[in-house]
Amino acid sequence: MRDLTPREIVTELNRHIVGQDAAKRAVAVAIRNRWRRQQLPEEMRQEVAPKNIMMIGPTGVGKTEIARRLAKLTGAPFIKVEASRYTEVGYYGRDVESMVRELLDNAIALIRQQEKESVKEDAQRRAEERLLDLLAPSPPSFDTTSDGPESPERYQRTREKMRTMLIAGQLDERRVELTIEQKAVPMMFTGMGMEQMDVDLQGMLEKIVPRNTSHREMTVREARRVIFEQESDALINAEKVNSMAIDLAENLGIIFLDEVDKIVASESGHGADVSRQGVQRDLLPIVEGTTVQTRHGYVRTDHILFIAAGAFHRAKPSDLMPELQGRFPIRVELSDLTRDDFIRILTEPRGALTKQYQALMGTEKCELVFTEGAVHSLAEYAFQVNQRTQNIGARRLNTIMERLLEGLSFDAPEMGQSRVEIDAAYVKERLDEVTKDEDLSKFIL
Repeated sequence: MRDLTPREIVTELNRHIVGQDAAKRAVAVAIRNRWRRQQLPEEMRQEVAPKNIMMIGPTGVGKTEIARRLAKLTGAPFIKVEASRYTEVGYYGRDVESMVRELLDNAIALIRQQEKESVKEDAQRRAEERLLDLLAPSPPSFDTTSDGPESPERYQRTREKMRTMLIAGQLDERRVELTIEQKAVPMMFTGMGMEQMDVDLQGMLEKIVPRNTSHREMTVREARRVIFEQESDALINAEKVNSMAIDLAENLGIIFLDEVDKIVASESGHGADVSRQGVQRDLLPIVEGTTVQTRHGYVRTDHILFIAAGAFHRAKPSDLMPELQGRFPIRVELSDLTRDDFIRILTEPRGALTKQYQALMGTEKCELVFTEGAVHSLAEYAFQVNQRTQNIGARRLNTIMERLLEGLSFDAPEMGQSRVEIDAAYVKERLDEVTKDEDLSKFIL
C-alpha cells in the first residue's frame, strides 16, 4: 500500500475529478486510517474497524469515479456493485456474498500480475526454448559418427542461428502449431453461473472436469504471447497467490455499493419491499464483519472498506435499517454540478473530454482546437439540458460532445492534414436546434 497522506490523496484525486472536496477529504482520511491501522500492534489492529462512508448525491457528480480512482491510486482491490441487483437469500438472483468473491477475484488478478513480473525473465526464457522446439524440432535420432545433417553439432548450430533470428523478430510472421489446454464445462452446468453453485461443488468440478486440448496454427508473434502466459502460470505458485490475495482483500479491499437508496423499503412493506428489506438484512453481516466461503479460501470482511452511494431522491439514509446506518459513520453530500464545474470538467482533468477528442482526431492528422468560448458554450448547454430534462451530471457532456463532433468524426479520415477550430458559433450551429426542442433533447441529448 502506498504511504500517502490525506493531502497527497486529495491532490491526486484533483487531477482527475473536479470539485466535491468534502467527499475527497472523507475518503482520503479513511484510506490514511487503513495505513495507520497497519502500524499498530496486532492486538490493537484487530480492534480498529474501518470507517465506512455513505456518499449522497445525484448521478454523474463523481461518486463512483472518486472510489475507482482511490483504489487505483492505492493499489487496492476494488469492485463496484449495484445494491439493487441483489436479492434476499432464497430468491432467484445474486446473493450478497458474491460481492466478496468478486473482490477476491480482483485481488487474485492484482497479485498474479505482481507475481508475473517476478517470474517474467524465467517465463520469457522458457517460452523462447519452446518456440525453438517448434521452429527447429530435434531429429528423432542423431548420427554421432559424422557432422552430417542429423548430427548434434549441426543441429545445435541451426538452433542457435534460429535463436538469433527469433530474438531479432525475423521469424515473427512464420506460422507454428500450438497445443492449447482448456477446461471442459459439463453441458448440465453451461447455463448456470459459477457464483450460484455451491463453493464445494465448484472446487470438486474443477478437479474432476477433464481438460480439452486443441491445436491452433498461429504466427510466432502470437504464439510467443500464448506460451509466455502458459509458462508464467506454470512458474507461479497458485496457493501462494491465493493466500496473498485473501490477505490483500481482507485488509485493503474496497467495495463500492451503488444505488443503496434503491434497497430502501417503502412504507407499504409488501411485494418487492419485502425483498429490499431482506437485502438489507443479508448485507448487514457482510458490512459488520463475517467470514465468507470462496473456492480459494475463507475471507473475513471485518476490515474491508465499504463505500455506499445513492441519490436518495425519494428516500433518506435514515430510512435504511438502523443497524445498517450505524455501519456507515461517515456521511458526505455531493453537490449538483454548476456551469463553472462543467467548464472545469471539460478542461482541467488529465482525461478531460476535450483532450480525449483532440487525441482521437490527432490520429487522423486533424488538429482540433477548442476556443474558450466553445468550452463556455458547451458547459452552458450541458447545464441547461440537465435542468430541463433528467439531471445526469457530467455524463451529459459525453452525449453533447458526440453530437457536436459527429460530422467531424465521420469526415476526418478523408480530410487529410487539417486544423479545425471549435468556437462558440460552431457549437451553437450544431446544438441550438436540438436543445431548444425539449422533446427532441430528451431523446438526442
